[in-house]
Amino acid sequence: MMRKFTHFVIICLIALLLVNNPLTNQYVSGLKSEAVSVMKQKDALYKEIAVKSADYYIAPEDARIDRVWKTIPGLNGVQVDIEASYKKMKADGKYQEEKLVFEQVKPKIQLSDLPPSPIYKGHPEKQMVSFLINVAWGNEYLPDMLATLKKHHVSATFFLEGRWVQNNPELAKMIADAGHEIGNHSYTHPNMKVISSARIREEIQKTNTVIKATIDKSVHWFGPPSGSYRDETVQIAAQEKMGTVMWTVDTVDWQKPAPEQLLHRVLSKVHNGAMILMHPTDPTAKSLDQMIVQLQKRNLQIVTVSELLSPERPMEIKNEK
Repeated sequence: MMRKFTHFVIICLIALLLVNNPLTNQYVSGLKSEAVSVMKQKDALYKEIAVKSADYYIAPEDARIDRVWKTIPGLNGVQVDIEASYKKMKADGKYQEEKLVFEQVKPKIQLSDLPPSPIYKGHPEKQMVSFLINVAWGNEYLPDMLATLKKHHVSATFFLEGRWVQNNPELAKMIADAGHEIGNHSYTHPNMKVISSARIREEIQKTNTVIKATIDKSVHWFGPPSGSYRDETVQIAAQEKMGTVMWTVDTVDWQKPAPEQLLHRVLSKVHNGAMILMHPTDPTAKSLDQMIVQLQKRNLQIVTVSELLSPERPMEIKNEK
């Protein structure tokens, strides 16, 4: 009797050890997953979702260096999340296109993987544009421009000269507090193509320091004054962890064109991914409202430079097909 009892105790202990053993649990869990997977493979609804998902697939596009346009950002692809879609449809037990769940697929090559090179525009398939507003003067026009941007819930990227920030901290805070992105426009507005390497670095670093101290913002984009740069300028900016941003469409507002002229210039040249350069000037302040209205009528979303150059695809594009 004693021997049988001992055997019973040993068997119980072994069973207990097996149940609480991580390897055993992992094995059992694997069997369960395999069973669920087999069940789904045999499920007609799951199969239908898997087959039809191919119709919605959009391949991601890698960031690249173009011979003419320099850096072109990548763009996420789109695919059906089969598991999530199945969960949404299984209660009804039938395929429903409107219940498909999509997920974005990142490109293999991102902007950060490319050698330093200037960026003139966003991805040509992205229905977005950005306003690049360079500020080193024109204080009197900023309140009106900020009010117009706020009215339309538009966020722009303001490239601020460091010296201007130091002299106008309240205006700089007003821009930042309105939720706009802040870029670096050098400290004293020099010709970045001809100054020394040490001076290039000083202009960039000093501006970043002033911006951080004044409005507590870290800066990721550098806009060379007058668009003047050399390869070394771009490389030094990259060493300071900043991308060099140019523009696609120039308002040439510093020449003080009539507001109608400025508007025509922008609307005749704008396209997907365009970066529109402007300054705080009278014609810009007067034409900004209509510019926003007309761009939005063309289904162009106005976003910051960071949003435009990210590989993220606008949500509504996912359901194109």
